Amino acid sequence: MFPTAEFLKTAALAFVAAFSAVTAIIFLLQPFAARLGLVDKPTGGRKDHGVPIPVTGGIAIAVGTILPAVLLTPPDAQLIGLGVAAVILLVTGVLDDIYDIPWPLRVLAQVAAALAIVLIGGVKVANIGPLFGLGPLALGYLSIPFTVLATVGLINALNMADGIDGLAGSLCVCALAMLVAACFYSGNTELANGLMVIIGAVAAFLAFNIRLPWRKRARIFLGNSGSAYLGLIIAWATFRLTQNPVHPVTPVLAPFLIAPPVIDCLVLIVRRLLNRQSPFHADRTHAHHLMLDGGFSVTGVVLTMCALSLILGLGAAVALKLDVPQPWLLAVFVLLTLSYLLFSRRPEFAIAVYRRITAPFRKA
Repeated sequence: MFPTAEFLKTAALAFVAAFSAVTAIIFLLQPFAARLGLVDKPTGGRKDHGVPIPVTGGIAIAVGTILPAVLLTPPDAQLIGLGVAAVILLVTGVLDDIYDIPWPLRVLAQVAAALAIVLIGGVKVANIGPLFGLGPLALGYLSIPFTVLATVGLINALNMADGIDGLAGSLCVCALAMLVAACFYSGNTELANGLMVIIGAVAAFLAFNIRLPWRKRARIFLGNSGSAYLGLIIAWATFRLTQNPVHPVTPVLAPFLIAPPVIDCLVLIVRRLLNRQSPFHADRTHAHHLMLDGGFSVTGVVLTMCALSLILGLGAAVALKLDVPQPWLLAVFVLLTLSYLLFSRRPEFAIAVYRRITAPFRKA
């Protein structure tokens, strides 16, 4: 099924409108960032950006997408649940950006947001498909805990990926673009148009966040509010897409749509627990940090991670189209995760491998 001219026109208008709105909001928020304490100050180590950078990107994205939804979209339970969840995460994220609140409070807010989309909006993971070769598996009373765990996990995976200029936003665009393709393939053009609004908003943020030949540093950061909001949107859209029998997209596709940060998050949690550390312990063992220490440039890391995201997501979609058994795809994802866990178990080994990969480019 190919996009119709009408869909392309609507999608283009949604993209341009969101891009323009968020760009304007970013400029409007700039003078107030320092006064409100919404800046990320360099501290060395993981934060080596030199000067304080506004962390208002997430706020701009949220305002630029929520207000049009409130003004132009007829309210329904699903959108109300999403709106309540978004407000919870945005308020918590802004407070965290200003005061650096303890991680248990952040997780508690994320759980509350996940419960809002379930209990108010009725959006949840009720069926995970024939993952084990025994036919579709209904979660039953495990549905709500599974949805909460998946939502909180995705939010934190995206937050962990937000460590270098352009990475989190670019990975979001990749995931959202694949979700739009899946929406259109399954006939859910309404959700596809809504996601195009989010893509336009994130693209506007990236115009200020990615590194360019004439701009060596980002002018704005996403902030914890932004990574949480985008993680929520991707989780909510994925649940909508994979749990609606009218628009059948198998749930096994979901983790492949944003595989690099999800795999990195899972491996980081396991590695930190094995080292008897908190899963939220801050360090420089994220995938992007190891790649940077191995000689990749910031732009090189972003391009490589996005390429991997698209290859894994589109590869899984093609495999499903070719009727590859879903348990095989689940096994592939588990194998990828275990392989990266072994590869990065000793960070110095991973860095040495990356140095060998990047050596020809560094010499050039």
